[in-house]
Amino acid sequence: MAKITLDKLRHSYLPAPSRPQDYALKEINLDWRDGGAYALLGPSGCGKTTLLNIISGLLTPSEGRVLFDGVDVTGLAPDHRNIAQVFQFPVIYDTMTVRQNLAFPLRNRGLDPRHIKARVDEISEMLELTDLLDRRAAGLGPDTKQKISMGRGLVREDVNVIMFDEPLTVIDPQLKWTLRSKLKELHQKIGVTMIYVTHDQTEALTFADQVVVMQEGEIVQIGTPVELFERPGHTFVGHFIGSPGMNIIPCELRDGTACIGDFPVALAGPVKAVSQDARTEIGIRPEFVKIAGTGLPAVVRKVADLGRYTVIEAMLGEVRVSIIGPEGDAPERGSEIHLQFDPKNTRLYADGWLATEEGETR
Repeated sequence: MAKITLDKLRHSYLPAPSRPQDYALKEINLDWRDGGAYALLGPSGCGKTTLLNIISGLLTPSEGRVLFDGVDVTGLAPDHRNIAQVFQFPVIYDTMTVRQNLAFPLRNRGLDPRHIKARVDEISEMLELTDLLDRRAAGLGPDTKQKISMGRGLVREDVNVIMFDEPLTVIDPQLKWTLRSKLKELHQKIGVTMIYVTHDQTEALTFADQVVVMQEGEIVQIGTPVELFERPGHTFVGHFIGSPGMNIIPCELRDGTACIGDFPVALAGPVKAVSQDARTEIGIRPEFVKIAGTGLPAVVRKVADLGRYTVIEAMLGEVRVSIIGPEGDAPERGSEIHLQFDPKNTRLYADGWLATEEGETR
């Protein structure tokens, strides 16, 4: 296992990058502690896989260093980094049995057969593959094959880190929850550093202790699932995490007070210094918007009854606002309502970044 440090890392696929937009990865400085469970979360094209390939040694960064426990491994080939990687599509040998697949990484290293058997038995029990050990992999379903692929990554005891690149994409939705829970359980048992790459917020928030949220090659926030939900450091984080995502509402600053139209809005903390030409917006999650007798006037556009709660979409001028309320007793479509925001969960953003003092997370 290893602590992983990314030091002033940047990467461009162009031969002579000269502008920030030429870089697939902007400057990244990051420490992942030994034994942690981490997720890289962001939409397609944000740089997640590029970063993963740099850590694994499949790609050499244009600038900066990768260190394992303080040792510079930037120039080392993948086979000298002691990394196990689980890909989107299962990488196994169909002609081998499950037992042979799990044993393969250990046999390749010439380990004692008794140790190999004991380790394979241990990992197969963790992954609930014991009854399938003597079955050929060719006839097994995609979810079982992916469990075998995970097992091949977990079976080695000498790895610095295990990296998962969108490992549940091809798995049936009904089985995803089971495998996500199993991965979390496995991490707690073996304690090896794990990095999980995904565009799916549920996978990231279920698996990781710390989530790294990326947008356009830049890390916009690092935090626990609770921190990312309760105090998004950037409007992208608020919008990307949550269903529905955080409401982003244009506003004006008047003598340090945020105003939507003629209505002043109470915030969770004092406003930092914001340049006069900055784009200012209110961020408030649907859970913290209430329909009341007074407040910001809005018109109901859509109502969706989701069983345990109702999602109401209203128009606040030209801006759509989502409200999550209790089941039933929702206003009718087209009706006029008034909205109030919970001040403890209402934040100001300037040019996308959090601009209230109580939640500095950039």
